[in-house]
Amino acid sequence: MVISGCVGPRGDGYLADRAMTVAAAADYHRPQIEAFREADADLVTAMTLNYAEEAIGIARAAQSLAMPVVISLTVETDGQLPTGQPLSEAIAQIDAATHQAPAYYMINCAHPTHFAHALAQDADWLKRIRGIRANASRKSHAELNESETLDDGNPAELGHYYQALVRKLPHINVLGGCCGTDPRHIEAIYKACWPVAWAHLNPKNLIKAT
Repeated sequence: MVISGCVGPRGDGYLADRAMTVAAAADYHRPQIEAFREADADLVTAMTLNYAEEAIGIARAAQSLAMPVVISLTVETDGQLPTGQPLSEAIAQIDAATHQAPAYYMINCAHPTHFAHALAQDADWLKRIRGIRANASRKSHAELNESETLDDGNPAELGHYYQALVRKLPHINVLGGCCGTDPRHIEAIYKACWPVAWAHLNPKNLIKAT
């Protein structure tokens, strides 16, 4: 079993209005990463990051402590970070500034319809994305902030969106849920994606995925 210590953004994961410098981000997050290392965590995963500088700071802090690190970015409904930076550019910036320190990248806290189009191209940077933890809701971050009730979306539909992503990017192997998801969504994701994953693992014994 792999134990990951989760690190959150310093500010609001939906807003990038109080951005830190890379150095400030590294100083801020280093004590928590060090605590995870001392507790024998296998890696740290930084979730819901919305601008590149904080991600770079976390990656550098993890590097300094010899801790493997995963960077999970969030995007708006247009598939770009809240800063307006395209996902591809953010990953390229983080990799360039850290000598590709992140073990891999994830996308979380956004519905697949918000970012699937950004993953539809054929490009090398897509190989750096290994995980998806999507929201159940199609609502934007601003709409979710104003919601007074939980929007749990449609579990079966969410599973089919995951299946399409795994078909397109079969190297993605970390799947889960974020805001609004519960065991129903995880079950739907499993049922939709397992046949596809099995087919990739066993090309001589393909199973029709529905």
